[in-house]
Amino acid sequence: MADHFSNDDPKRHEPTLGGNRARGTEQGHAESGSPNHDATRLSKGDRLQHERRDERGYIRVTLPFRVALDDRDETTLAGHDVSLGGFSAHSEHHFEPGDKISASLLMMAGATELIVPLRAECLRSTASAAGQGYDISFEIVEIEPQHRELLRQIIRSALSGRSPNIEGLMAGEDPQTPRKRKATKPQPPARPPKPMGRYILLFVAIGVLVLVGAATAYRNFMLIEPSFAAVTAPRIDIRAPGPGLLGEHDLTAGDRVERDQLLTKVVNSDLESDLILAEAALDYNERLIENLRENIEGGAQRVSLANSAQPASGDTMTFESVSPEIAQARIDQFETVRDYESSRIAALEARMASNDIYSPCDCLVAWALSSADGVYINESERIMTLIRTDEDDVLVEALVHMSDISRIEPNQQAYVTLANSSQPIRARVRNVALDVERQPRAGFPSWVRQQQNVASVLLVPEDPLPADSVGQPVDVRFTEAPLLGAASERIWQGVRTVIQFGDDIYRAAIQEDDDENADEG
Repeated sequence: MADHFSNDDPKRHEPTLGGNRARGTEQGHAESGSPNHDATRLSKGDRLQHERRDERGYIRVTLPFRVALDDRDETTLAGHDVSLGGFSAHSEHHFEPGDKISASLLMMAGATELIVPLRAECLRSTASAAGQGYDISFEIVEIEPQHRELLRQIIRSALSGRSPNIEGLMAGEDPQTPRKRKATKPQPPARPPKPMGRYILLFVAIGVLVLVGAATAYRNFMLIEPSFAAVTAPRIDIRAPGPGLLGEHDLTAGDRVERDQLLTKVVNSDLESDLILAEAALDYNERLIENLRENIEGGAQRVSLANSAQPASGDTMTFESVSPEIAQARIDQFETVRDYESSRIAALEARMASNDIYSPCDCLVAWALSSADGVYINESERIMTLIRTDEDDVLVEALVHMSDISRIEPNQQAYVTLANSSQPIRARVRNVALDVERQPRAGFPSWVRQQQNVASVLLVPEDPLPADSVGQPVDVRFTEAPLLGAASERIWQGVRTVIQFGDDIYRAAIQEDDDENADEG
């Protein structure tokens, strides 16, 4: 594998075929000194009949490359020339013949730098003609096969007169002059097997598209679609029994309450004041009656008597002395006033009790007025809205145009699809009415009911709907052919599920890219 160099000319580029370096040098001198050196060479049997392609790799070529030494940090030599057997380079340091190095040849191939790791042995080191550094020749003693093949392609590319590049090295043909290829009789191409699997998949895809298109057309044109539909439930409005401050409560929309549970209370300060005064008047009259009876029973001839039975009447309180007969008559009057005050206290206590508001059912809180910062409310003002959530209470209400109302009858089948579900729910028509039921229902906006050319249809779903879905708009389809309606609805919902799944994957990928860009930023 070693190159054969002449000791007299270290930068010699001619190849030497056969023999060692010493014998080649002696033969070179002999041939140069002999007048008939061709005859001498032929007589010795050193006949050059042809040039083998594998030997041309040992011709040194000049390429722009550098030599990076592995055993010396950041030491790089400027290369002169290279072949498959060795290379020469310029170094600032002196190398002794026989020194072995581990290095990498850094060779340019277009805009790319190729790295060829190897081990080499120093053959000779001569001082540079310019007097700066040394010109050193190395012989490659160890190189990996794949790296040797790469070096061979680079050298052959240079020998062919082209600059090495990645496209040329990766090409299938050798960069040397291509050999003549023998003309071969073209064989007829074999007939490929029929791709039956592709045709089957194609027909299946066409069938699926036709089926989806037919289901979509039947669903959109044959089934009855209402103008608007939503999940509704009976509504109970809790209103203030009287004016006052709303008591504190922690109820919010979505909370569940049980029957007879204390919801909140209304603090009426005027009512509390009236109750306190009525209790004071009752106590005052009882004390007057008790004092008068004690005086009469004691046999007093004159009885001191107050001029008023109500201490809060605003009149100045005075006393006078009267006979026992007159005192007895006044006792009857005081008892009448006492009975009135007692009845008045009972009424005030009933009004006070009505200010404690309790839940009328096991319901779900749809709306509640906040009790923060001492909210003042008037009489009959709405405090809360409760909805009944029993199985027979959560229904679907749809507004159907009058032109389609003749095609709908009680117990007719329909399909309801919630907004967050892809599985249709079967339902039955309960009743059809031109106006809503007398009992108000929650979950239906009032502005929708203002349409004059629609009728209200209540649907009873076969599967109970969750109470949290009250107020959510739903997709409703009335069908006159249950079998076709069920098939079209399931096909449509399946396609919708696939589309939503793909959309979720796309959104997740976009969100992940945005998060990565935000982290990098």
